[in-house]
Amino acid sequence: MEELDCLGLRCPIPVIKVAKHLKEKEVGYQISLLSDDPASAPDLAAWARMTGNNVEIKSATSFQITKLSD
Repeated sequence: MEELDCLGLRCPIPVIKVAKHLKEKEVGYQISLLSDDPASAPDLAAWARMTGNNVEIKSATSFQITKLSD
């Protein structure tokens, strides 16, 4: 699994980077995101609802994103 380090970046930058990174990937692809912005969890959850993808919160700064749709 690939890791995307967005520590120190403020939202919406982590969400934008995730979306851009997943754009070219196959359904089922997973990425680990590191982000220490407190807004990341709610922003990622909203993004997942809008795009049909999955976000699992692993810790306060670690998220696992699975691409479920194109």
